[in-house]
Amino acid sequence: MKRLRVGVIGVGHLGKFHAEKFARIPEAELVGVADILEDRAREVGETYGVPWVRDYRELIPRAEALSIVTPTVTHYEIARECLEKGKHLFVEKPLTDHPETAEALVELAEKKGLLLQVGHIERFQPSVKTLLSRVRRPLFVEAHRLSGFSPRALDVDVILDLMIHDLDLLLALNPGGQVKAMLAAGAPVLSSRIDIASVRLLFEDGLSANLTASRISLSPQRRFRVFEKGGYLSADTLNRRYFEVRLSEDGRLLPREETFPEADPLYEELASFVKVVLEGGKPVVSGHEAVRALELAHRIKKEIETHLRNHLGEAHLEALGT
Repeated sequence: MKRLRVGVIGVGHLGKFHAEKFARIPEAELVGVADILEDRAREVGETYGVPWVRDYRELIPRAEALSIVTPTVTHYEIARECLEKGKHLFVEKPLTDHPETAEALVELAEKKGLLLQVGHIERFQPSVKTLLSRVRRPLFVEAHRLSGFSPRALDVDVILDLMIHDLDLLLALNPGGQVKAMLAAGAPVLSSRIDIASVRLLFEDGLSANLTASRISLSPQRRFRVFEKGGYLSADTLNRRYFEVRLSEDGRLLPREETFPEADPLYEELASFVKVVLEGGKPVVSGHEAVRALELAHRIKKEIETHLRNHLGEAHLEALGT
């Protein structure tokens, strides 16, 4: 059996799970890990019996494919070097912190004939997959993605950190849709970047959506809901639950509920990456799709920053770092 030699760049909170999953995927061979923190790299490397390095450049020659799980602001530089050296890439979301650099990576991957898959893990949640397979004609989407405060992901704002998951799902539901109107609001609260944000989006085809994301909530929530003619569908990825209500022909409400207690979406996501590299085909979340979600995220970010600037003033925003 052909096995794909894979390395993991960045083995912090999420990256160590990447290493664990690759070590378990039969078609993958974990060949090493890299992290700028020596103790962290050593711990993960020794756990799985693979070489560890501080400089990711030393890992590149050992692998056919690499998983990049570093802070978002470093994605472009690392991914570009890996692609230049002919490596297939899995990059955690968001692809980069700016649409222009993300588009540059997509173009480079295509030029080199390499796979570039982006880690929008919600596409691999069983509740979300069920929802996406059962939606017919969405009319209204409502999403709440709330988490507690953590200093771990403060290199980007809550839009790129959390809301981008729901932007990706929204665009997957409406792949050809164009946004015609937007009203966004948000604020930096506990950090120097936007910590809470809400947006209402109107698409040219009639679909509308309300999305809320917060990383300062006391009650975590990850719920994506779709309303359409005669039906309501809900994916709750925090509780691994899918719920649906349909209107029968005789006017009765027909509920349906499924739970997925054994789901391992990260394993499924990384296994799909390995399979596409080895067998060909298209990734579940391509670089082009990731760029589209990132472009919309930046439009929302600019809308909020403009609102804050008009009401708080430029000096206040500069002090906040926004």
